[in-house]
Amino acid sequence: MPKVSVLTPIYNTNPTHLRECIESILSQTFKDFEFIILNDSPENKDIDNIVKSYKDKRIKYYKNDKNIGISASRNKLLDLAKGEYIAVFDHDDISLPERLEQEVQYLDQHPDIGVVSSNLQYFPTNNLTNHPLDNLEIKKHLMFVMVVAHTAMMVRKSILDKHNIRYEEEYSPAEDYMFVLRLVQYTMFHNIQTALVKYRFIDTNTTKKQWDKMCNGDALCRDYALRQYPYLYSIALAQRPLTPIQYWIRLFDLIPLIRVKKKPHRDRWYLFGFIPLLAVRR
Repeated sequence: MPKVSVLTPIYNTNPTHLRECIESILSQTFKDFEFIILNDSPENKDIDNIVKSYKDKRIKYYKNDKNIGISASRNKLLDLAKGEYIAVFDHDDISLPERLEQEVQYLDQHPDIGVVSSNLQYFPTNNLTNHPLDNLEIKKHLMFVMVVAHTAMMVRKSILDKHNIRYEEEYSPAEDYMFVLRLVQYTMFHNIQTALVKYRFIDTNTTKKQWDKMCNGDALCRDYALRQYPYLYSIALAQRPLTPIQYWIRLFDLIPLIRVKKKPHRDRWYLFGFIPLLAVRR
């Protein structure tokens, strides 16, 4: 059995990005892993051919008969995984060479920790996240905002199986946030403070309908946190303000256009970084 199962769902992925994603895992300093790739766009022959071009035996490639969506695909990957540890990894990001080695080493040395992640390096901007380090701070921040980088996350599979934790489509596209919130009551967290994954930040020109769905999923997660973890929520609320998360929306993926500042209960959008444009309450 492999020590780690790296799980990557793909869907109409940019061919260049997909190659960078795959090669970043195959180049890891830690070698004892299976790399399970699930294609949720089986009609896309280009990405099908790209995955098949890699002859590494650690790659296990599957295709859905038809598109089933991200949550169902992630759950199928979990069911296929045989590793002691699950490494989540998205299809257009890049894992730095020592990512798996550092996360495996941390979990091996800290049996009380069930989930480890890291900071992210956004690219092409090179901005870094600043996620909290230890268990209590992580859990307090989770009451308001996702501070466990999903694409850099490694979790003990035994915890997921014991408590039947899976991704839930009704929270999509915030299914990763709910996945992490479900784990809060069962295990402890740690964030490695260096960036172990390069996160590709792309403006996807989200439609109004998609934006509403994203806000709704996020709000449902926070409502769950309030009801399920009232003590954590109360101490987190008492210690506000929590550090806001900021990022840029870029024109043509190059020119900084809108700065988004996310706080526990409100997002603010600034044109060119300083002109108030929009405020969204959660």
